[in-house]
Amino acid sequence: MDKKKLLLLVGALIVAIGTAFAARSLFSGATTPQAAAAAKVPEGPKVLVAQRALPVGTIITADSIGYQPWPKDMVQDAYFVEGEADMSKMLGTVVRHPITAGEPITQGSLVAPGDRGFLAAALGPGMRAVTIPVSARTGVAGFVFPGDHIDLVLTQTVRGGEDAMALKAAETILRNLRVLATDQSTEQETVDGKTQVRQFSTVTIEVTPKIAEEIAVAQTIGTISLSLRSLADTSTELDQAIASGAVKVPAGATKAQEEALLKTALGKPSDGGTTFVTGGDVSRFQRKASGRSDFDSMQRPAPIAAPAPAPAAPMGAGPAGGMMMARGPVVRISRGKEIETVPVGSK
Repeated sequence: MDKKKLLLLVGALIVAIGTAFAARSLFSGATTPQAAAAAKVPEGPKVLVAQRALPVGTIITADSIGYQPWPKDMVQDAYFVEGEADMSKMLGTVVRHPITAGEPITQGSLVAPGDRGFLAAALGPGMRAVTIPVSARTGVAGFVFPGDHIDLVLTQTVRGGEDAMALKAAETILRNLRVLATDQSTEQETVDGKTQVRQFSTVTIEVTPKIAEEIAVAQTIGTISLSLRSLADTSTELDQAIASGAVKVPAGATKAQEEALLKTALGKPSDGGTTFVTGGDVSRFQRKASGRSDFDSMQRPAPIAAPAPAPAAPMGAGPAGGMMMARGPVVRISRGKEIETVPVGSK
C-alpha cells in the first residue's frame, strides 16, 4: 500500500477516536449535574408534617401525618422532630387550627384528649355536644367507644282511659349519632394491645341544635337506650342517599374532596324515618296502638242484645181463681208479722 494512503487512513482514524471522546465528555458533563441535583437531599432533621389537608376538628390518624426532611435553619422549636417526639402520642388528638398538606405540625395546632378545649375542637361546625345518662342495660353493656355511631331508642308507657290498659311502646327516635366520650374519657383504653371494655354512666354524643332539643324532651318522657350501629349499615345508607340524590358529589371533584364530602355525609345524624313497636306487637296480652289487645278480642266476644223485659201484669185472679203474681221485679215489705209483695213501679 502507498505510504501516502496509509498516513491518511491513520489520520482519519485518530480524528474519529478524538471526536468520539469529545462527544462522550460532552454528554457526561451534561448529565452529571442533573444526577447530582437529583441525589441532593435537604440537610437537616425530619419534622412531622401533614400528609393531606387537615381541617379543624380532624382526629389525627396514622395515615394523616408523617416525618419529612426539613432544612436545618428553618426548624422551629414548635415542630415535632423525629427522635425527640413520639408520633404514637399524636394519634387521637384533634386539629385545633387548619393545616395544609405538607405543612409542619406544631404543638399549638393539636389538642390532646383531656386537655382544655378538646371536646369543643372535636365538634364539627354547627354541631353540639349532649350527655345522656345510661346504665349497663341501656348502654350496650359498655361495648360503646368514642368514635362509634349509635341510634337512640325511647321506651315509654302511655296511660289509657278508665277501662283501657296502659300502652307500652319503644321508638327509634334518632339515628347515626357519633359518640364523643363515655363518662369523662374521650379515648379507648388499651392494655397489651387489647381494648378494655368498662362500664360507664354517661355518654356524650355529637348532635345538631335541633336534635339536642329533641333529646332534652325525650329524657323527660321515658327511658333512652343506646343501639350500636354497624359500619356496614352506615355505608349502605350512604349509598342509598347518593342513589336518591340526597348526597351529591360535584363533577370534577378530586379524590380528596370526594372523600371529605362523603365522610361528612356519613357522619351526619338523622331524626327522620323513625320506627316504633308497641306492647301488642310483642305480646298478645298487651295493648296495641289501635286500642285493645289480642287477648281482649279473644276473651271478650261482642255483647248480645238482651230481650226486652215483659210488662208487669197486674195482680188478679188466675184461671183457678187464685191470685196470680205479677211478672217482673218485686219488693217485699214487712209490717210486723205480715209480709206484702209489691211489684216495682206500682203505686
